[in-house]
Amino acid sequence: MSAPALTITEIYPSIQGESSFAGQPCTFVRLTACDLRCRWCDTVYAFTEGRKQAVEEVLAEVRTIGLPLVELTGGEPLLQKQAIPLMQQLLDAGYTVLIETGGHMPIGDVPVGVHRIVDVKCPGSGESERMHWPNLDLLTPRDEVKFVIADRLDFEYARDVVTTYDLAARCGAVHFSPAWGLVPPADLAAWILESRLPVRLQLQQHKYVWEPAARRV
Repeated sequence: MSAPALTITEIYPSIQGESSFAGQPCTFVRLTACDLRCRWCDTVYAFTEGRKQAVEEVLAEVRTIGLPLVELTGGEPLLQKQAIPLMQQLLDAGYTVLIETGGHMPIGDVPVGVHRIVDVKCPGSGESERMHWPNLDLLTPRDEVKFVIADRLDFEYARDVVTTYDLAARCGAVHFSPAWGLVPPADLAAWILESRLPVRLQLQQHKYVWEPAARRV
């Protein structure tokens, strides 16, 4: 009996636009489906359809692309149970593996060695009440947290989460990213400086390189 397949939207090489790995060539494995509906989502094409692929087929495509850095993204990759063995096999093959997750799915089963990039949804997203808060207790120096910020209220929400959970001490990096087209990066930079928060201003490099022609994130 064959193992269950993954549903994949696309596998492609690009420049990593976010996290502390920003700027590095990276293979993106975009899994299909998401049960969140963030107001500014730019990957709605990954909500449905996709193609069925066995873990071995995904690994073969990643090998063909030939980059040492691989990220699982979506959609929401942790909605698919086969994402776990895929990540383990990528680690076993010597890849540096990242997963970007929306924060509402438990991250405890993600294999040790994977860099977990956890998105904490701010109120402006419309999905802040879905956060699985126990995830923040599991963070290690290998992991990172991202907040997408649309306005001053989102910033204050993110500031309170960073402080309450002492995120700068728990994980390797905390990123504050301006919601594309909604808050000027200079405004967010000023708020960070004013607050003295131990966080990083994160600009989505891929959008500055390829927008508006490219949709990939």
